[in-house]
Amino acid sequence: MSRWYRSSASRLAAAALAVGMFASGGYLLLPAGIVTAQAPAKAPPAEAVTHANALSDAFRYSADKVVPAVVSIRNEVQPRMVKRELAVPKGGQRGLPKEFEELDPFFKRFLPDMPEFEMPQSPRQSSGSGVIIDSTGVILTNNHVVAGGGKITVKLHDGREYVADKVITDPSTDMAVVRIKGASALPAAKLGNSDELQIGDWVLAVGQPFGLTDTVTAGIISAKGRGIGMMKHEEFLQTDAAINPGNSGGPLVNLKGEVVGINTAISSSSGGFQGVGFAVPVNVAKWVSTQLLNDGKVHRAFLGVGIQAIDQELAGQLGMSVPHGAVVTDVQPNSPAAQAGIQPQDVIVKFGGNAIQDPRSLSALAGRSALGVSQPVVVLRDGKELTLQVTLREAPANYGERKAPAAESNDEPSNAKNYDKLGLQVGPLTADVAGQLSISGTTGVVITAVESGSPADRAGLEPTMVITQIGRKPVKSAAEFESEVKSASPDKGVLLLVRSAEGSKFVVLKSE
Repeated sequence: MSRWYRSSASRLAAAALAVGMFASGGYLLLPAGIVTAQAPAKAPPAEAVTHANALSDAFRYSADKVVPAVVSIRNEVQPRMVKRELAVPKGGQRGLPKEFEELDPFFKRFLPDMPEFEMPQSPRQSSGSGVIIDSTGVILTNNHVVAGGGKITVKLHDGREYVADKVITDPSTDMAVVRIKGASALPAAKLGNSDELQIGDWVLAVGQPFGLTDTVTAGIISAKGRGIGMMKHEEFLQTDAAINPGNSGGPLVNLKGEVVGINTAISSSSGGFQGVGFAVPVNVAKWVSTQLLNDGKVHRAFLGVGIQAIDQELAGQLGMSVPHGAVVTDVQPNSPAAQAGIQPQDVIVKFGGNAIQDPRSLSALAGRSALGVSQPVVVLRDGKELTLQVTLREAPANYGERKAPAAESNDEPSNAKNYDKLGLQVGPLTADVAGQLSISGTTGVVITAVESGSPADRAGLEPTMVITQIGRKPVKSAAEFESEVKSASPDKGVLLLVRSAEGSKFVVLKSE
């Protein structure tokens, strides 16, 4: 029987009684009058000790293989003069920035007429980790460790320091390659295959957390293919091996001593490790670093489709029993997808022989595909599987960046309809309106109002969104939309394809 002692005096009394019990090897009389016996400690089974020692040996082997290749990286951004513009209040003259509030009045007289001025930026220093992947001095790390154009100093495991000769980065994956010169026959870590990792596999995180050199922590792979919204291209490994500030850029290692990831980020409410860390898979790091070293940039392929995740409601509308794959919301003209015959509302379930679980896995596979090589794509169309061949090209510059949405107008078109049974008012989508909404070339009807509490409201539809399809049927006018709505059944669910400046998506409107 256990008991909680609330006061410090009670805790001290309990401790004293416990000491007496342990000294005599006998019994303990608790204040409540309950007598309990303390069983002598048993030695752990030999088999358990053997297993524990085997795991310790595996950790030790893995650490010994990789620690000599782990480096500390210091980034010193030198102070520089930056231009600052004086604020101009509405209807007034230029005001003083906060930095000049304490200036002598004599100098303040001259500032209102100055359009801009220069002031020194504060120096900044940060640190992180890296791992040598080539004995000639090639190091993998994170972009955020070396960003800012500062002086990059690399400290090796044996204490030698070198200033980086070259730094090449890929911010969209937060990866970077650092080169140092003057050192030869450096210990290089072996790169593994992150695709072979399974959830539950043991891994070690190695780096310099809080400036503590050569720190090793252990954990498991908690999940794969995570996206956390930090970068443009994400397919993180999630681990519960402790990762803290300073670990960024260091290796995540399997029990063979092979690098399987590059430690990058944590999810934390305190700023410290709370059991959720993220690493870039080493297969992504290898692909990125190879291109950075060869060409100084990353060449990514593109499919040319808008895609969306599939939930249970949408799966039912698409004739699927279990949600999986990525549904195509739109196909860009003259894109590889358009040339392959992919259509909106197709569900991509396989790409290049790999099963697609969600949009992120499709984007990752397509982006890293070989350029100019035909790939099989399996789609579900009207409940049937169809295999198409697609040849990917390099993505245009700034591909995938969304345009800022146009400002909403408070003017309601004079010919807007009354609310229909979906809870919508729609109007014609003219070329002028499409241009204002940053969706030129689109046909459909524009939502002008949404009834509160209606199926459309619950589905998240908003004014200025454009409806381009009901089911698989395109709508090009308000009359066509009205005709389709009359025959639709909100009780069973109505599938709409809607578009905005942010892209296209399917929504299901259903009565409560």
